[in-house]
Amino acid sequence: MKIIILKENLNNGLNIIGRIAGKNLTLPILNNILIETEKSFINLSSTDLELGIKYWLLAKIEKEGKITIPSKILTSFVNLLPNKKLTLEVKNQTLFIDCDDQNTQIKGLDAQDYPIIPTISDKDFIGLDIASFCEGLSQVVDFASVNQARPELSGVYLNFQKDRVQLTATDSVRLAEKTIFLKEKTEKNLSFILPQKTAREIINIFAEQKGRLKLYSSPNQVLFEYPMTETDHPQIQVISRLVEGEYPDYQGIIPKKYEAQIVLNKNDFLNQVKTASLFSGKSNEIKVRINPKKEGVEILSQNPELGENKSFLPAKIVYGQESVQEVAVNFNYRFLIDGLLNIKNPKVIFELNGEDGPAVLKPAEDMTYIYVVMPIKTT
Repeated sequence: MKIIILKENLNNGLNIIGRIAGKNLTLPILNNILIETEKSFINLSSTDLELGIKYWLLAKIEKEGKITIPSKILTSFVNLLPNKKLTLEVKNQTLFIDCDDQNTQIKGLDAQDYPIIPTISDKDFIGLDIASFCEGLSQVVDFASVNQARPELSGVYLNFQKDRVQLTATDSVRLAEKTIFLKEKTEKNLSFILPQKTAREIINIFAEQKGRLKLYSSPNQVLFEYPMTETDHPQIQVISRLVEGEYPDYQGIIPKKYEAQIVLNKNDFLNQVKTASLFSGKSNEIKVRINPKKEGVEILSQNPELGENKSFLPAKIVYGQESVQEVAVNFNYRFLIDGLLNIKNPKVIFELNGEDGPAVLKPAEDMTYIYVVMPIKTT
């Protein structure tokens, strides 16, 4: 193999491909990336056997071939080179890199031993706006469960319905759902559980890109494809195994009514929760209390060793159909902060359902995002 390529282009590809390479102790070849020629393109590939990434670059191909090279050393080395043309040539399982007066050799492994990254044969795809999809994923991905006892909760549930897709994640204590309306309607009734790691990589790889992603699916895999700007040829493909199992029917968990609905300034509420957290105990407990005689919310916390804190926030409060009475609920402050940080609107709606019922945080005047959090039960 012999190719000529711009350092900047190669560096961009290596930084993306290297995200999942170099972290395997039991199968050393997975610490490498696969470099191979395809007509007028060079293709970089990496995989951890659960997730695979492919990246294509235009290059001058003088001789076709392929090799695998340790990701860490190649990425670090290319990153230090000047922004000039590079000549890459393979001889006897060694990659020779020439750049001006620098001549470097990096030992590789036979490309024939590299695992085959699967493809999806179905040519039908769903078009996704990159900006809204990545933002939506970022609003739910952190709430997937890390408890392997229920693997179906360890990922993000995607449910496509004609003109929309619902993204959902829960760890049984918190639940977040984001609805994204599709610019291109789909006739597919498709749903699957995307691994949390894959969701995070999609955000990291595509969040700075513009345009649309193509989503291809099969019963046990999903592929996200981003095209080159100068041609229809793909530039990036991310293919992942799906989480097995059936996602629970979570709609019954989302409250349809409330005892009290509070409209608050998001930043003021967030700051007061953070302040209260300084005086919380080992269980991260703070109390949210509303009194019908006061148009606002009290936030309280106390710690026998540190002291206590009490603050009041003016708020618009609407009570449910039951008789109006004081409502006091204990929460893990971290869970409130997590929910508030994922709301983009300056005003939030906070709905309470008693000291043991699920509470809801959602942006005012935006029905596309909802965050459900369970309180700390009092004994």
